[in-house]
Amino acid sequence: MSPAEFFAMNGYGFYVWGSYGVALLVIGIEIALVRHKRTITLRQLRMERDAGEEQ
Repeated sequence: MSPAEFFAMNGYGFYVWGSYGVALLVIGIEIALVRHKRTITLRQLRMERDAGEEQ
């Protein structure tokens, strides 16, 4: 089996590799959103901590 045949997967390669690509894209977006939310949450916690120390 040649590499071209492997990637073509008997005519279903577009669907198989497209599915892998979409899954990786969604996972990447999820990771980015979780990191962003974590940054925002940590910033809010620091602001609350600093506001509590001032009182």
